[in-house]
Amino acid sequence: MNPAQLQRTLQTALAHHQAGRLNDADKLYRQVRTAAPKLFDALHLSGVLAYQQNRHAEAVDLLTRAHHADRKHALCQMRLALALAALARHADAEPHYRSSLKLDARIPETWNNLAISLKSLGRPAEALDAYRQAIALKPDYYDAHDRLGALISDTQGLSSGIPHFRRALELKPDYAPAWCNLGLALLHENKFAEAHDCFTRALRHDPSLTQALVGRSLAFQQSYRLAEAATSYAEALARDPSHHEARSAFLLTLNYLDDRPRADVFAAHLAFGKTLETPPATTPAALPPESKIRLAFLSPDLRAHSVAYFLEPILQHLDRERFEIVLYHDHFQVDAMSERLRAHATLWRNFVGLPHSVVEAQIRADAPDILIDLAGHTGINRLPVFARRVAPVQISYLGYPNTTGLAAMDFRLVDAITDPDEIDQQFHTEKLIRFAPTAWAYAPPATAPEITLTRPASRPITFGSFNNFAKVSDTTLALWGRILAAVPASRILLKGHGLGDSETAAFISARLAKHAIDPARLDLLGRTPNLASHLALYERMDVALDAFPYHGTTTTCEALWMGVPVVTLAGDRHASRVSASLLTAAGHPEWIAHNADDYVAIAARLAASPDLLANIRATLRADLRRSPLLDHPAQARRFGDALLACWQTRTTFPALA
Repeated sequence: MNPAQLQRTLQTALAHHQAGRLNDADKLYRQVRTAAPKLFDALHLSGVLAYQQNRHAEAVDLLTRAHHADRKHALCQMRLALALAALARHADAEPHYRSSLKLDARIPETWNNLAISLKSLGRPAEALDAYRQAIALKPDYYDAHDRLGALISDTQGLSSGIPHFRRALELKPDYAPAWCNLGLALLHENKFAEAHDCFTRALRHDPSLTQALVGRSLAFQQSYRLAEAATSYAEALARDPSHHEARSAFLLTLNYLDDRPRADVFAAHLAFGKTLETPPATTPAALPPESKIRLAFLSPDLRAHSVAYFLEPILQHLDRERFEIVLYHDHFQVDAMSERLRAHATLWRNFVGLPHSVVEAQIRADAPDILIDLAGHTGINRLPVFARRVAPVQISYLGYPNTTGLAAMDFRLVDAITDPDEIDQQFHTEKLIRFAPTAWAYAPPATAPEITLTRPASRPITFGSFNNFAKVSDTTLALWGRILAAVPASRILLKGHGLGDSETAAFISARLAKHAIDPARLDLLGRTPNLASHLALYERMDVALDAFPYHGTTTTCEALWMGVPVVTLAGDRHASRVSASLLTAAGHPEWIAHNADDYVAIAARLAASPDLLANIRATLRADLRRSPLLDHPAQARRFGDALLACWQTRTTFPALA
């Protein structure tokens, strides 16, 4: 082609391109490139088209050649960076974004896309600045507002993102991702109806948005509509089987349901593990440490949280001659509990807002010998990182009452009551280690009030449960209905997040009424401002009723510490045997029922004996003090011995010369 023909062909190709006739445009661009291999416009526009057609590797090649033909073209640099980012080559993309900005710092899209790569590289503070630069240049940049809000939510708490999501929606009311993100933030504030409306709007504007389905499922779950949550999660997974957050949340929900056979629940966990099976990463060396075992814990709950309450006494007494402690926090909240835990560690890192790839790289660089997951399938978790085998020995403990489903998770620390025999082993991908009489070490809060020994004679017998109401299944409600029928004039006291909300309270009252629990005999309480005021409410309770099939853990220990007996029904899996372990450790196996009739009878028998209840209230705290739960040095020693056994079992050492 002569120059005029080249120009005409290129213009025709561009017209096809702008009209969306991409295949016609591609054919003509190729003709121009054949005739003029170094022509910038042909290379640049061909690269843009390849990117639009998701031919990202080809786009990188074409845009790199275009860049070599004209190094002063800011948009070409930015688009080359976009193509690299599409291949997850964010580290390679960043210098091209920076070069583009040196050429022209007034392109808001460059700042926005730089922010996306910086977030992927684990540099959230820089990403926040870049989003703000994009918005300063283009105040109506609705998706930058949304992304800024999402990053602020990740790093500073969900509520912090709300103003940014609302601004994005003011600019573009049909922008589905912002509706979804706003819904997630409102859920955090227990505004369930508003959140559900947000997810509905998101799906109306974009029915293919899987994250909105996941958000809607979470709204069902947090407002205690568990069966609807499970169905909604299943719908999301049918659309996107690889959606890690949806699958983890679905598995957590299965633990609450009382109609799911254990084999089915296990199969669902196995399916999760298979979605994370990847070609083996570099396996960390399993060599004997020269002196100490480097022991790392990973959790989003190294803060004022139940997990931390049980972990702290272990860390306080773990033998520092045998173990070096590393703590990986994964949450924006760092509080007084965090600082106490940090004091026990030689290394503390916070992974909040970082992508799994960055977390994986950091853990590999730190090279722990044993890595313990404290989250399982609860909330924020890093199970995809564990699936990549980032430590020679990987262990699940404390935070989740079931198997992770991961082949790469080597062990799970339990006890002989929660997981008594080899039947339990069949439902785990991990090897079960029954390391102590009870798997917990309880540290009573320093702010716990003294027990009030005198009970108002005018107060009716009051049963109660401060468990997460998601654990309160229909089986549980049926049992509670029978207990109230067996103890005339008695009442039931329930407390939990959302129970102070009028709509949630009405839903719960209706559920209880279906099980012959008169709403007039019911007291519902929302959250209290602090732990001391929460514990003080046990003064209003005579007998605590455990949930089934998902027992309480912290709530069981708190009730016992406040002098309130706990009646539990032992089941066929870990989640429904936790309180049995705790009660046995406390010296009160007589409150463990093994069938429904027994559960009702134990509760009624306690209620019928005011003298017995008074004696329990006066002596139960002392019983706990004598139990393995509060023998922290012994529990820490057993824990350390179990870790050494896991290390020796899992690792293979070279023969000594």
